[in-house]
Amino acid sequence: MSDQKQEYKESAVVRFLRATEVDTRLLGMIGALLIIWIGFHYYGHFVRGFGAFLTPRNLWNLSVQTSSIAVMATGMVLIIVTRHIDLSVGSLLGFIAMIMGAMQVWVLPQILGLGHPMIWVITIVVGIFFGTLIGAFQGFLIAYLSIPAFIVTLGGLLIWRGSSYLLARGETIAPVDPTFALIGGGPYGTIGATYSWVLGIVVCIGIVFLLIGGRRQRKRFGFPTRPMWAEWLIGAVGSGVVIGTVMVMNAYPWPKGIIKRYAAQNNIEIPPEGIFISHGFAIPILIALAVGVAMTFLATRTRFGRYVFAIGGNPEAAELAGINTKKMTMLIFALMGALTAISAVIASARLKSATLALGQFDELYVIAAAVIGGTSFAGGIGTIYGAILGALVMQSLQSGMVLIGFDAAIQQMVVGGVLVVAVFLDNLYRRNSA
Repeated sequence: MSDQKQEYKESAVVRFLRATEVDTRLLGMIGALLIIWIGFHYYGHFVRGFGAFLTPRNLWNLSVQTSSIAVMATGMVLIIVTRHIDLSVGSLLGFIAMIMGAMQVWVLPQILGLGHPMIWVITIVVGIFFGTLIGAFQGFLIAYLSIPAFIVTLGGLLIWRGSSYLLARGETIAPVDPTFALIGGGPYGTIGATYSWVLGIVVCIGIVFLLIGGRRQRKRFGFPTRPMWAEWLIGAVGSGVVIGTVMVMNAYPWPKGIIKRYAAQNNIEIPPEGIFISHGFAIPILIALAVGVAMTFLATRTRFGRYVFAIGGNPEAAELAGINTKKMTMLIFALMGALTAISAVIASARLKSATLALGQFDELYVIAAAVIGGTSFAGGIGTIYGAILGALVMQSLQSGMVLIGFDAAIQQMVVGGVLVVAVFLDNLYRRNSA
Protein backbone atom coordinates (compact mmCIF):
# COMPACT_ATOMS: atom_id res chain seq x y z
CA MET A 1 0.00 0.00 0.00
CA SER A 2 2.83 2.37 0.90
CA ASP A 3 4.54 1.62 -2.43
CA GLN A 4 1.34 2.54 -4.27
CA LYS A 5 1.14 5.83 -2.34
CA GLN A 6 4.78 6.55 -3.17
CA GLU A 7 4.18 5.87 -6.85
CA TYR A 8 1.15 8.14 -6.75
CA LYS A 9 3.18 10.94 -5.14
CA GLU A 10 5.94 10.56 -7.68
CA SER A 11 3.51 10.56 -10.56
CA ALA A 12 1.82 13.66 -9.14
CA VAL A 13 5.18 15.47 -9.03
CA VAL A 14 5.98 14.36 -12.58
CA ARG A 15 2.55 15.50 -13.78
CA PHE A 16 3.04 18.87 -12.09
CA LEU A 17 6.46 19.40 -13.70
CA ARG A 18 5.15 18.32 -17.08
CA ALA A 19 2.11 20.60 -16.86
CA THR A 20 4.07 23.68 -15.77
CA GLU A 21 7.09 22.84 -18.00
CA VAL A 22 9.40 24.01 -15.21
CA ASP A 23 13.07 23.17 -15.72
CA THR A 24 14.17 20.82 -12.94
CA ARG A 25 17.62 22.44 -12.97
CA LEU A 26 15.99 25.80 -12.31
CA LEU A 27 14.17 24.35 -9.31
CA GLY A 28 17.44 22.87 -8.09
CA MET A 29 19.23 26.23 -8.32
CA ILE A 30 16.42 28.03 -6.53
CA GLY A 31 16.49 25.40 -3.81
CA ALA A 32 20.27 25.72 -3.46
CA LEU A 33 19.97 29.52 -3.31
CA LEU A 34 17.35 29.34 -0.54
CA ILE A 35 19.50 26.89 1.44
CA ILE A 36 22.51 29.22 1.14
CA TRP A 37 20.52 32.28 2.20
CA ILE A 38 18.77 30.63 5.13
CA GLY A 39 21.92 28.78 6.20
CA PHE A 40 24.11 31.89 6.34
CA HIS A 41 21.37 33.93 8.03
CA TYR A 42 20.73 31.47 10.85
CA TYR A 43 24.42 30.65 11.23
CA GLY A 44 24.96 34.32 12.04
CA HIS A 45 21.91 34.26 14.29
CA PHE A 46 23.15 31.33 16.36
CA VAL A 47 26.84 32.35 16.46
CA ARG A 48 26.57 36.13 16.81
CA GLY A 49 23.04 36.53 18.12
CA PHE A 50 21.71 38.18 14.96
CA GLY A 51 21.22 37.19 11.34
CA ALA A 52 22.68 39.71 8.90
CA PHE A 53 22.16 37.93 5.59
CA LEU A 54 18.39 38.10 4.98
CA THR A 55 18.18 41.85 5.53
CA PRO A 56 17.19 44.51 2.97
CA ARG A 57 20.65 46.07 3.23
CA ASN A 58 22.56 42.87 2.50
CA LEU A 59 20.18 41.68 -0.23
CA TRP A 60 20.40 45.10 -1.92
CA ASN A 61 24.21 45.02 -1.78
CA LEU A 62 24.19 41.41 -2.96
CA SER A 63 22.17 42.33 -6.05
CA VAL A 64 24.57 45.15 -6.92
CA GLN A 65 27.63 42.92 -6.41
CA THR A 66 26.10 40.24 -8.63
CA SER A 67 25.44 42.58 -11.55
CA SER A 68 28.96 42.68 -12.99
CA ILE A 69 29.41 38.89 -12.89
CA ALA A 70 25.89 38.31 -14.24
CA VAL A 71 26.52 40.47 -17.32
CA MET A 72 29.67 38.53 -18.23
CA ALA A 73 28.03 35.18 -17.42
CA THR A 74 25.40 35.79 -20.13
CA GLY A 75 28.19 35.94 -22.71
CA MET A 76 30.08 33.02 -21.20
CA VAL A 77 27.00 30.86 -21.85
CA LEU A 78 27.42 31.31 -25.61
CA ILE A 79 31.17 30.70 -25.34
CA ILE A 80 30.75 27.40 -23.49
CA VAL A 81 27.75 26.34 -25.59
CA THR A 82 30.03 26.43 -28.64
CA ARG A 83 32.57 24.26 -26.76
CA HIS A 84 35.06 27.05 -26.09
CA ILE A 85 36.24 28.82 -22.93
CA ASP A 86 37.34 32.37 -22.10
CA LEU A 87 39.81 32.67 -19.25
CA SER A 88 40.67 36.29 -20.00
CA VAL A 89 37.46 38.06 -18.93
CA GLY A 90 38.73 39.10 -15.48
CA SER A 91 41.98 40.56 -16.79
CA LEU A 92 40.20 42.14 -19.76
CA LEU A 93 37.73 43.78 -17.37
CA GLY A 94 40.64 45.29 -15.43
CA PHE A 95 42.35 46.50 -18.61
CA ILE A 96 39.18 48.11 -20.02
CA ALA A 97 38.55 49.74 -16.63
CA MET A 98 42.05 51.23 -16.78
CA ILE A 99 41.42 52.54 -20.32
CA MET A 100 38.17 54.17 -19.22
CA GLY A 101 39.81 55.56 -16.09
CA ALA A 102 42.60 57.10 -18.14
CA MET A 103 40.09 58.56 -20.61
CA GLN A 104 38.04 60.40 -17.97
CA VAL A 105 40.90 61.40 -15.69
CA TRP A 106 43.91 62.04 -17.96
CA VAL A 107 42.67 62.52 -21.54
CA LEU A 108 39.15 63.94 -21.95
CA PRO A 109 39.37 66.68 -19.25
CA GLN A 110 42.37 68.08 -21.12
CA ILE A 111 40.41 68.14 -24.38
CA LEU A 112 36.83 68.94 -23.35
CA GLY A 113 37.41 70.56 -19.98
CA LEU A 114 36.87 69.25 -16.47
CA GLY A 115 33.27 68.22 -15.77
CA HIS A 116 32.13 68.25 -19.42
CA PRO A 117 28.78 66.37 -19.72
CA MET A 118 30.03 64.19 -22.59
CA ILE A 119 33.02 62.74 -20.74
CA TRP A 120 31.16 59.75 -19.31
CA VAL A 121 29.43 59.01 -22.63
CA ILE A 122 32.66 59.03 -24.64
CA THR A 123 34.36 56.98 -21.94
CA ILE A 124 31.76 54.20 -22.15
CA VAL A 125 31.80 54.19 -25.96
CA VAL A 126 35.61 53.91 -25.98
CA GLY A 127 35.51 51.12 -23.39
CA ILE A 128 32.95 49.05 -25.29
CA PHE A 129 34.84 49.65 -28.55
CA PHE A 130 38.11 48.33 -27.13
CA GLY A 131 36.36 45.43 -25.40
CA THR A 132 34.68 44.38 -28.66
CA LEU A 133 37.90 44.83 -30.63
CA ILE A 134 39.98 42.72 -28.21
CA GLY A 135 37.27 40.05 -28.06
CA ALA A 136 37.10 39.92 -31.86
CA PHE A 137 40.89 39.65 -32.06
CA GLN A 138 40.93 36.70 -29.67
CA GLY A 139 38.08 35.14 -31.62
CA PHE A 140 40.03 35.60 -34.86
CA LEU A 141 43.02 33.75 -33.40
CA ILE A 142 40.75 30.91 -32.29
CA ALA A 143 38.61 30.65 -35.42
CA TYR A 144 40.94 31.46 -38.30
CA LEU A 145 44.35 30.47 -36.92
CA SER A 146 42.99 27.36 -35.15
CA ILE A 147 44.68 28.18 -31.83
CA PRO A 148 42.73 26.52 -28.97
CA ALA A 149 40.54 28.93 -27.02
CA PHE A 150 42.10 27.76 -23.77
CA ILE A 151 45.58 28.86 -24.93
CA VAL A 152 44.46 32.15 -26.50
CA THR A 153 42.46 33.28 -23.49
CA LEU A 154 45.04 32.00 -21.01
CA GLY A 155 47.54 34.19 -22.82
CA GLY A 156 44.98 37.01 -22.71
CA LEU A 157 44.64 36.55 -18.96
CA LEU A 158 48.35 37.32 -18.55
CA ILE A 159 48.67 39.92 -21.31
CA TRP A 160 45.74 42.15 -20.31
CA ARG A 161 46.63 42.03 -16.61
CA GLY A 162 50.18 43.09 -17.47
CA SER A 163 48.86 45.76 -19.84
CA SER A 164 46.76 47.21 -17.01
CA TYR A 165 49.87 47.59 -14.89
CA LEU A 166 51.83 49.25 -17.70
CA LEU A 167 48.98 51.59 -18.65
CA ALA A 168 48.51 52.89 -15.12
CA ARG A 169 52.17 52.62 -14.11
CA GLY A 170 51.02 50.60 -11.11
CA GLU A 171 48.75 53.42 -9.87
CA THR A 172 45.06 53.62 -9.05
CA ILE A 173 43.26 56.00 -11.42
CA ALA A 174 40.75 58.17 -9.56
CA PRO A 175 38.39 59.93 -9.18
CA VAL A 176 36.11 59.03 -12.07
CA ASP A 177 33.55 61.41 -13.58
CA PRO A 178 30.66 62.02 -11.10
CA THR A 179 27.98 61.03 -13.64
CA PHE A 180 29.93 57.92 -14.58
CA ALA A 181 30.11 56.99 -10.89
CA LEU A 182 26.31 56.90 -10.66
CA ILE A 183 26.30 53.80 -12.90
CA GLY A 184 27.90 51.89 -10.03
CA GLY A 185 24.92 52.39 -7.73
CA GLY A 186 24.98 53.99 -4.30
CA PRO A 187 22.22 56.21 -2.87
CA TYR A 188 22.25 58.55 -5.87
CA GLY A 189 22.74 55.76 -8.42
CA THR A 190 19.24 54.36 -7.94
CA ILE A 191 15.76 55.02 -9.33
CA GLY A 192 13.96 55.40 -5.98
CA ALA A 193 10.80 53.82 -4.61
CA THR A 194 8.26 55.26 -7.05
CA TYR A 195 10.04 54.29 -10.24
CA SER A 196 10.88 50.90 -8.74
CA TRP A 197 7.17 50.23 -8.28
CA VAL A 198 6.49 51.45 -11.82
CA LEU A 199 9.15 49.09 -13.13
CA GLY A 200 7.77 46.20 -11.07
CA ILE A 201 4.24 46.75 -12.39
CA VAL A 202 5.50 46.96 -15.97
CA VAL A 203 7.38 43.67 -15.53
CA CYS A 204 4.29 41.98 -14.07
CA ILE A 205 2.23 43.18 -17.04
CA GLY A 206 4.98 41.88 -19.32
CA ILE A 207 4.80 38.44 -17.68
CA VAL A 208 1.05 38.30 -18.31
CA PHE A 209 1.42 39.35 -21.95
CA LEU A 210 4.21 36.81 -22.52
CA LEU A 211 2.04 34.02 -21.14
CA ILE A 212 -0.95 35.08 -23.25
CA GLY A 213 1.19 35.52 -26.37
CA GLY A 214 2.91 32.18 -25.87
CA ARG A 215 -0.41 30.38 -25.48
CA ARG A 216 -1.78 31.98 -28.65
CA GLN A 217 1.32 31.03 -30.60
CA ARG A 218 1.04 27.41 -29.48
CA LYS A 219 -2.59 27.26 -30.54
CA ARG A 220 -1.75 28.90 -33.86
CA PHE A 221 0.86 26.29 -34.77
CA GLY A 222 -0.99 23.35 -33.22
CA PHE A 223 1.40 22.79 -30.32
CA PRO A 224 0.11 21.44 -26.98
CA THR A 225 -0.73 24.12 -24.40
CA ARG A 226 -0.30 24.16 -20.65
CA PRO A 227 -3.41 23.72 -18.46
CA MET A 228 -4.98 27.01 -17.42
CA TRP A 229 -4.16 26.37 -13.76
CA ALA A 230 -0.48 26.06 -14.73
CA GLU A 231 -0.63 29.37 -16.63
CA TRP A 232 -2.23 31.09 -13.62
CA LEU A 233 0.31 29.55 -11.25
CA ILE A 234 3.31 30.63 -13.34
CA GLY A 235 1.90 34.15 -13.68
CA ALA A 236 1.15 34.42 -9.96
CA VAL A 237 4.54 33.09 -8.86
CA GLY A 238 6.42 35.27 -11.36
CA SER A 239 4.50 38.40 -10.37
CA GLY A 240 4.90 37.55 -6.69
CA VAL A 241 8.67 37.29 -7.05
CA VAL A 242 8.77 40.65 -8.85
CA ILE A 243 6.62 42.41 -6.23
CA GLY A 244 8.63 40.83 -3.40
CA THR A 245 11.88 42.02 -5.00
CA VAL A 246 10.56 45.57 -5.31
CA MET A 247 9.52 45.54 -1.64
CA VAL A 248 13.00 44.39 -0.56
CA MET A 249 14.75 47.02 -2.71
CA ASN A 250 12.49 49.74 -1.33
CA ALA A 251 12.95 48.58 2.27
CA TYR A 252 16.61 49.63 2.30
CA PRO A 253 16.82 53.35 3.24
CA TRP A 254 19.51 55.91 2.59
CA PRO A 255 22.11 56.22 5.39
CA LYS A 256 21.38 58.99 7.91
CA GLY A 257 24.53 60.94 7.02
CA ILE A 258 23.59 61.13 3.34
CA ILE A 259 20.03 62.12 4.24
CA LYS A 260 21.39 64.99 6.36
CA ARG A 261 23.54 66.25 3.46
CA TYR A 262 20.64 65.85 1.04
CA ALA A 263 18.31 67.77 3.36
CA ALA A 264 20.86 70.55 3.83
CA GLN A 265 21.41 70.91 0.08
CA ASN A 266 17.65 71.09 -0.61
CA ASN A 267 16.63 73.13 2.47
CA ILE A 268 14.55 70.28 3.90
CA GLU A 269 13.83 70.20 7.61
CA ILE A 270 14.32 66.75 9.13
CA PRO A 271 11.55 65.82 11.59
CA PRO A 272 12.43 64.17 14.95
CA GLU A 273 11.49 60.71 13.65
CA GLY A 274 13.79 61.21 10.67
CA ILE A 275 13.23 60.80 6.94
CA PHE A 276 12.92 57.46 5.18
CA ILE A 277 14.20 57.59 1.60
CA SER A 278 14.28 54.27 -0.23
CA HIS A 279 17.10 53.24 -2.50
CA GLY A 280 14.93 51.25 -4.89
CA PHE A 281 16.61 49.45 -7.75
CA ALA A 282 20.25 50.39 -8.36
CA ILE A 283 21.41 51.20 -11.88
CA PRO A 284 23.76 48.15 -12.06
CA ILE A 285 20.76 45.87 -11.43
CA LEU A 286 18.82 47.51 -14.25
CA ILE A 287 21.80 47.12 -16.59
CA ALA A 288 22.14 43.42 -15.71
CA LEU A 289 18.40 42.85 -16.23
CA ALA A 290 18.45 44.68 -19.56
CA VAL A 291 21.46 42.64 -20.72
CA GLY A 292 19.74 39.45 -19.57
CA VAL A 293 16.58 40.23 -21.55
CA ALA A 294 18.57 41.24 -24.65
CA MET A 295 20.81 38.16 -24.49
CA THR A 296 17.81 35.85 -23.94
CA PHE A 297 16.17 37.32 -27.04
CA LEU A 298 19.42 36.96 -28.99
CA ALA A 299 19.90 33.35 -27.92
CA THR A 300 16.32 32.14 -28.40
CA ARG A 301 14.66 34.38 -30.99
CA THR A 302 17.30 35.14 -33.61
CA ARG A 303 19.19 33.30 -36.32
CA PHE A 304 22.42 34.11 -34.52
CA GLY A 305 21.22 32.25 -31.42
CA ARG A 306 20.06 29.23 -33.44
CA TYR A 307 23.45 29.07 -35.12
CA VAL A 308 25.23 29.21 -31.75
CA PHE A 309 23.35 26.20 -30.41
CA ALA A 310 23.66 24.36 -33.71
CA ILE A 311 27.44 24.78 -33.61
CA GLY A 312 27.55 23.63 -30.00
CA GLY A 313 25.39 20.59 -30.70
CA ASN A 314 27.45 19.39 -33.66
CA PRO A 315 30.11 21.70 -35.19
CA GLU A 316 30.73 19.47 -38.22
CA ALA A 317 27.04 19.19 -39.06
CA ALA A 318 26.58 22.94 -38.60
CA GLU A 319 29.39 23.65 -41.05
CA LEU A 320 27.96 21.18 -43.58
CA ALA A 321 24.59 22.94 -43.19
CA GLY A 322 26.19 26.17 -44.43
CA ILE A 323 26.85 27.96 -41.16
CA ASN A 324 30.05 30.00 -41.22
CA THR A 325 31.41 28.59 -37.96
CA LYS A 326 34.61 30.63 -38.07
CA LYS A 327 32.77 33.93 -38.45
CA MET A 328 30.32 32.92 -35.73
CA THR A 329 33.16 32.08 -33.34
CA MET A 330 34.76 35.47 -33.89
CA LEU A 331 31.42 37.25 -33.37
CA ILE A 332 30.73 35.33 -30.15
CA PHE A 333 34.09 36.34 -28.68
CA ALA A 334 33.55 39.92 -29.85
CA LEU A 335 30.21 39.91 -28.02
CA MET A 336 31.94 38.53 -24.93
CA GLY A 337 34.42 41.41 -25.11
CA ALA A 338 31.60 43.96 -25.34
CA LEU A 339 29.82 42.44 -22.33
CA THR A 340 33.09 42.44 -20.39
CA ALA A 341 33.42 46.15 -21.13
CA ILE A 342 29.91 46.76 -19.77
CA SER A 343 30.90 44.88 -16.62
CA ALA A 344 34.03 47.04 -16.43
CA VAL A 345 31.80 50.13 -16.46
CA ILE A 346 29.75 48.76 -13.55
CA ALA A 347 32.77 47.60 -11.53
CA SER A 348 34.88 50.74 -11.92
CA ALA A 349 31.91 53.06 -11.39
CA ARG A 350 31.02 51.18 -8.21
CA LEU A 351 34.56 51.68 -6.84
CA LYS A 352 34.74 55.21 -8.31
CA SER A 353 38.22 54.31 -9.53
CA ALA A 354 40.22 51.89 -11.67
CA THR A 355 42.51 49.67 -9.63
CA LEU A 356 44.99 46.94 -10.54
CA ALA A 357 43.01 44.35 -8.57
CA LEU A 358 39.78 45.03 -10.47
CA GLY A 359 38.43 41.85 -12.07
CA GLN A 360 40.92 39.55 -10.36
CA PHE A 361 39.55 35.97 -10.27
CA ASP A 362 36.33 37.13 -11.97
CA GLU A 363 36.88 34.55 -14.71
CA LEU A 364 36.41 31.80 -12.13
CA TYR A 365 33.13 33.24 -10.88
CA VAL A 366 31.84 33.84 -14.42
CA ILE A 367 32.61 30.30 -15.59
CA ALA A 368 31.21 28.84 -12.38
CA ALA A 369 28.03 30.92 -12.75
CA ALA A 370 27.47 29.66 -16.29
CA VAL A 371 28.11 26.02 -15.35
CA ILE A 372 25.99 26.17 -12.18
CA GLY A 373 23.27 27.73 -14.34
CA GLY A 374 23.10 24.59 -16.46
CA THR A 375 25.51 25.36 -19.31
CA SER A 376 27.18 22.13 -20.39
CA PHE A 377 30.88 21.89 -21.26
CA ALA A 378 29.83 19.24 -23.79
CA GLY A 379 28.24 22.06 -25.80
CA GLY A 380 24.78 22.82 -27.14
CA ILE A 381 23.04 23.32 -23.78
CA GLY A 382 22.69 26.50 -21.74
CA THR A 383 20.31 29.28 -20.71
CA ILE A 384 20.84 32.96 -20.03
CA TYR A 385 18.51 33.08 -17.03
CA GLY A 386 20.31 30.05 -15.58
CA ALA A 387 23.66 31.86 -15.80
CA ILE A 388 22.23 34.94 -14.06
CA LEU A 389 20.82 32.77 -11.29
CA GLY A 390 24.17 30.95 -11.12
CA ALA A 391 25.91 34.31 -10.68
CA LEU A 392 23.55 35.07 -7.80
CA VAL A 393 24.38 31.70 -6.22
CA MET A 394 28.14 32.32 -6.49
CA GLN A 395 27.90 35.87 -5.15
CA SER A 396 25.67 34.68 -2.30
CA LEU A 397 28.32 32.16 -1.31
CA GLN A 398 31.06 34.78 -1.38
CA SER A 399 28.99 37.41 0.44
CA GLY A 400 27.88 34.91 3.08
CA MET A 401 31.43 33.75 3.72
CA VAL A 402 32.59 37.35 4.12
CA LEU A 403 29.77 38.07 6.59
CA ILE A 404 30.63 35.13 8.82
CA GLY A 405 34.36 35.85 8.64
CA PHE A 406 35.79 33.10 6.42
CA ASP A 407 39.37 33.66 5.25
CA ALA A 408 40.00 34.55 1.62
CA ALA A 409 41.79 31.22 1.16
CA ILE A 410 38.71 29.30 2.30
CA GLN A 411 36.51 31.38 -0.02
CA GLN A 412 38.66 30.38 -3.00
CA MET A 413 38.56 26.74 -1.93
CA VAL A 414 34.77 26.83 -1.75
CA VAL A 415 34.49 28.41 -5.21
CA GLY A 416 36.77 25.74 -6.67
CA GLY A 417 34.84 22.97 -4.97
CA VAL A 418 31.48 24.33 -6.16
CA LEU A 419 32.77 24.46 -9.74
CA VAL A 420 33.92 20.82 -9.64
CA VAL A 421 30.63 19.67 -8.10
CA ALA A 422 28.65 21.63 -10.71
CA VAL A 423 30.48 19.91 -13.58
CA PHE A 424 29.98 16.52 -11.89
CA LEU A 425 26.24 17.16 -11.53
CA ASP A 426 26.08 18.29 -15.17
CA ASN A 427 27.67 15.01 -16.31
CA LEU A 428 25.31 13.06 -14.06
CA TYR A 429 22.29 14.93 -15.40
CA ARG A 430 23.27 14.32 -19.02
CA ARG A 431 23.85 10.59 -18.40
CA ASN A 432 20.43 10.22 -16.77
CA SER A 433 18.76 12.23 -19.54
CA ALA A 434 20.33 10.18 -22.33
